[in-house]
Amino acid sequence: MLLVATLLAACGGTPRRTTATTTKPPRSGVSQPGTVQRGLATWYGDEQHGGPTASGERFDKRKMTAAHRTLRFGTRVRVTNTKNGRAVEVRINDRGPYGSSKRIIDVSEAAARQLHMIDAGVVPVTVEVLR
Repeated sequence: MLLVATLLAACGGTPRRTTATTTKPPRSGVSQPGTVQRGLATWYGDEQHGGPTASGERFDKRKMTAAHRTLRFGTRVRVTNTKNGRAVEVRINDRGPYGSSKRIIDVSEAAARQLHMIDAGVVPVTVEVLR
């Protein structure tokens, strides 16, 4: 049994490549100013409004907040929609996005409106850690 398990683990296949890139690889919970990530952003609003976030706050779709997989809660980032150049500053207060590894951040509805991404739903962005 052990031999079979070892052989199966060794034949795991080739690693998947994603378009989300990081100029400085983030360690979990580390928020180094100047770190820039490129990938896709999505937004969330009505369905989650008033519900809990991973930080323990209540989600408010009217606030400038976002979900990120690894950045510390409270980290401020600049999110720039690379299709139109619009940018916003948001505070990380939740975890996500889940699903595709190409998605690197979920922004609140308020941030999505300023980024002009409501209709598109998903847009290419850069995420720069500010503080």
